[in-house]
This record gives sequence, C-alpha cells and structure tokens, in this order.
Amino acid sequence: MSMAPAISDIEFSRLRALVLQVTGISLSDQKKALVVGRLGPRLRHRKIASFGDYHHLLQSPSESDELQIAIDLITTNETSFFREAEHFEVLKDYIQQLRPIPFPFRVWSAASSSGEEAYTIAMVLSDSLGSAEWNVMGTDISTRVLERARKALYPMERAAAIPRKYLERYCLKGQGKHEGLFLVDRPLRERVSFVQANLCKPLPKLGPFQVAFLRNILIYFDLPQKKRVVEEVMAQIKPGGLLIVGHSESITGLCEGLTQVRPTIYRVS
Repeated sequence: MSMAPAISDIEFSRLRALVLQVTGISLSDQKKALVVGRLGPRLRHRKIASFGDYHHLLQSPSESDELQIAIDLITTNETSFFREAEHFEVLKDYIQQLRPIPFPFRVWSAASSSGEEAYTIAMVLSDSLGSAEWNVMGTDISTRVLERARKALYPMERAAAIPRKYLERYCLKGQGKHEGLFLVDRPLRERVSFVQANLCKPLPKLGPFQVAFLRNILIYFDLPQKKRVVEEVMAQIKPGGLLIVGHSESITGLCEGLTQVRPTIYRVS
C-alpha cells in the first residue's frame, strides 16, 4: 500500500480553513498528522496526488458527498460507554430530586459520535424512570458515525465500562457472525433517536430537553464560536434544566442565563 503524500503548511492551512468554514471547528497545528492519517486513504481511493488537489476537489459543488466523508473522518471523536462516569450519577441524582418529574423527560447527547453516550444515558433513564415517558436524542455532524450509532452494535471490549447490572439488562451478546460484538437491546434502542446536526449552524427545534450533554466538543472551538454553540444548545433546554460539559471544558461566565452548580454542571435559568 502506497504511503499518503506529505502535506505542506499551505495545504494544511487551506484544509484547516475549509473545516473551520464548514464545521466551526478550529484545527490546531498539532492536528496535521491526524489530517494526513485520516484523509490519506481518501487521496489513494480517489487517485489524487496531493492534498492541494484534494482541497480543490472538495470545493467542487458536485463533490458534496466527498466533502461529507472528509468532514466525517476529521471530526469523529473517540468515545466510550460511561465516559466521565460521575456525570451519569449527576443525572440520576437530578431525576431523584425533581418533583414532580416533567414528562416526557428528554435528554440530548449533542455530540453523540457513534452512540455510546446516548445509550449510556438511556440505560440510566430506564433504570431511574422505568416505563415512564422518556427518550434520548443524539446529534452529530458526521453521518457516518450516526449510521454506526443507529446499529447499536459494538465490539465486546467496549462493554468493560458498563456496570454489570446494566450489561445484563440492556445488552445482548453477539453470536455467529456477530461473535465478539454486543447489541443494545431493542426496547432501549427504540427510546433513542439520532439526527444529523451541525452545532455551529442555526439548529432546528430539537427540544425542549431537560438535560443536554455537550461534552468534549467545545475544546475544538475558538471563544466566539464556543459562545454561539452554547447559546444554541441552551435555547433547547427547559428553564431549570442542566447543561453538562466535559472535564477539560469550562463555560463559566461565557453566557448569561447559566449558573454553575459544580464543575462541568450548569443550570439554565
């Protein structure tokens, strides 16, 4: 297999500007190797000699599918079940303290990637609310990862972080051609929907939600874009609802109408 061509500073700068324009995500200089590693196979597949030629291709109106593939490859983030597990304890405590609980109780996984976060939320809601009216929505800019999320089929090693009681109740061990995989059980899958959405563009009305998880995505935005994204997400959360961000992120003082309850947890007024 031939190696991907090297990328010049100018080529990287042009691709970085295109990603910023389309997604609002600002790629640092340290992401150059990631861009080469993820897009190199596309250059080989399309028989394109340089990243400059690939950038030119992506600007063609007839190559919108290729642009989506490139954006998918660059923006897809690694995720896992019960990542930053204390946030799901916060969700459980919040539900226990709400009286009366407003139904339908809706939670948003706003950068859902391949679905692990959304299904983790669903496990917690099922455990806390049972057969009451609740649902989870996952959104992501990448159509490719959303297809994987809808399948809800994961390598067995991903199950290691799922508490045993949840694993036994909500997951099915793959057999035959699905050996080494597990499937999120249908009753849980039916409570979770996935929709493509670009957080950096004006959002359709998705909510209202009682809780929104906006984790490990804000680190990719500059300050003005971060503020716009948070405001877009806040507008979909009910007054008194929670906005939860990742541990490497802080939005304290960023927007009016947000009160920090504890690090990474904010209440919408």
